[in-house]
Amino acid sequence: MSTITVLAIILLAAMILAGGVKGIYAYLGLILNFIFVFATGHLISIGLSAFWVTIVNSIIILLITIYFSNDQGQHADISFIGSIIVVLIVIALIIPILHWAQVQGFSNENNDDLEGMSLLIGIKFLNISTSMIILSCLGAVAEASVAISTGLTEIIEHNSKISNQHLIDSGLHIGKEIVGTAFNTLFFGLYGEILALLIWFERLHYSFASIINNKIFVSELIMTLISAIGVILTIPVIIGIILHRRKKEVL
Repeated sequence: MSTITVLAIILLAAMILAGGVKGIYAYLGLILNFIFVFATGHLISIGLSAFWVTIVNSIIILLITIYFSNDQGQHADISFIGSIIVVLIVIALIIPILHWAQVQGFSNENNDDLEGMSLLIGIKFLNISTSMIILSCLGAVAEASVAISTGLTEIIEHNSKISNQHLIDSGLHIGKEIVGTAFNTLFFGLYGEILALLIWFERLHYSFASIINNKIFVSELIMTLISAIGVILTIPVIIGIILHRRKKEVL
């Protein structure tokens, strides 16, 4: 039995103990997400548009993440709509930022790994970088949208006469709590991802200017910052959707 199989079984057991039936659904959702992420790379590699393949598969991944891991209801619908809106806004940011930063492709540190390999794969590295960042921010955006929409929906269910201002204040309070933990998660994810690279920089005596202009480092940092921006944008978007729905119900 391989190490991955053992870890997968342990993860399944832990999710069942923690969530029962929901844990099983969440585990199935994780497997489906893995399949669609792998499918994204395969479809791009055979020549389909990286942008549209990523958009379609991102929508499917958000559907699976939100509806498999949570009770289907109004808050799930709000989370899904909010996540789609945030991802579209993030895409509008990613394209010009990557165009200006020019961090796509490989850097000098990859030379040994790429020696003897051909880079003429017929795909623009800018498109691949865009797809990577879009996919990397989906989890953080979905998590934030579910947390805020669930919290506000429960508040409305317990007090249907709550004023819009109090609802906004509650949403911002929940959002502040989410942002703090999300930033820590993203930061330590970044640190774990580039730890070997940082050691490389230190042992080879890279200057600070060389580090902050290094293609790999900047690429990972942009990915983290875009995900953080997505989490922040989720707060006003979800609050706005809930207020819009309340207004329609009143009318």
